[in-house]
Amino acid sequence: MMDSPAPFDRQAQRLHRDRAARTASASSEFLFREVGDRLLDRLDDVTRSFPLALELGARDGAMRAGLEQRNGIETLIQSEVSSRFLDHADGLRVVADEELPPLAEASLDLVVSNLALHWVNDLPGALSQIRRALKPDGLFLASALGGETLFELRQVLADAEVAVTGGLSPRLSPMIDVRDAGGLLQRAGFALPVVDLDRIDVSYPDALALMRDLRAMGETNAVAERPRGMARRDVLLSAAALYAERFADGEGRILATFDVLFLTGWTPHASQQQPLRPGSGQISLTQVLGDEA
Repeated sequence: MMDSPAPFDRQAQRLHRDRAARTASASSEFLFREVGDRLLDRLDDVTRSFPLALELGARDGAMRAGLEQRNGIETLIQSEVSSRFLDHADGLRVVADEELPPLAEASLDLVVSNLALHWVNDLPGALSQIRRALKPDGLFLASALGGETLFELRQVLADAEVAVTGGLSPRLSPMIDVRDAGGLLQRAGFALPVVDLDRIDVSYPDALALMRDLRAMGETNAVAERPRGMARRDVLLSAAALYAERFADGEGRILATFDVLFLTGWTPHASQQQPLRPGSGQISLTQVLGDEA
């Protein structure tokens, strides 16, 4: 249980995804498709089968075809908090919150999640539930926005709001730090944790186009302490002007950064590689390095 107030309004985030499901298009889903392909590439590197798999945050089921063609997956369950998104999906589906997935203990071989966990309030708790739901030697593979994602937009929105209103309100969500992600996996009980980061740079005609795209993606502000109501037009216009001044390329298009964290962890199993006990090494440094060791 969390000791601090929940950072995100999960109901608002669900409503944002419901809205995105009604207006989903190739342009608004490009990031999820691109990152989903990179997740599948990572799954290709694993040389074992996963008969029963769960996808958390499946959106419209776009990853289903790619998952069912890989690693001996016989049954794929797609879980999504937005029932409107699942209306567009085929196959086995369940409406469920990523924070409280209805998972039986040691029932799954694989859990995959594409760009959904960065909206979870209690990420350590969610990871622990996922680990408990996996069989021994089961695999967890996920992507999440983190790092310096949208640092350009954060900077100009903050500067514009201070300049126009004299105050500052929370308008963009906190990000998962890549340095903390491995520790979160270990804390949840995963073995062999690996975290890596891909930076995806996207260009837009202007900052207002970026903001419209984030809305269409369902990735707009769901911070619990966010100001209610529409953002002031003068603040947005000022932020757009600052964005063009600071982050435009040679053709006048603005650049937006998305840092994608890829998280991999296994449930412990006796067959996995184990670290040696301290002092159990059979070769001394002197043998390797000579007298200078």
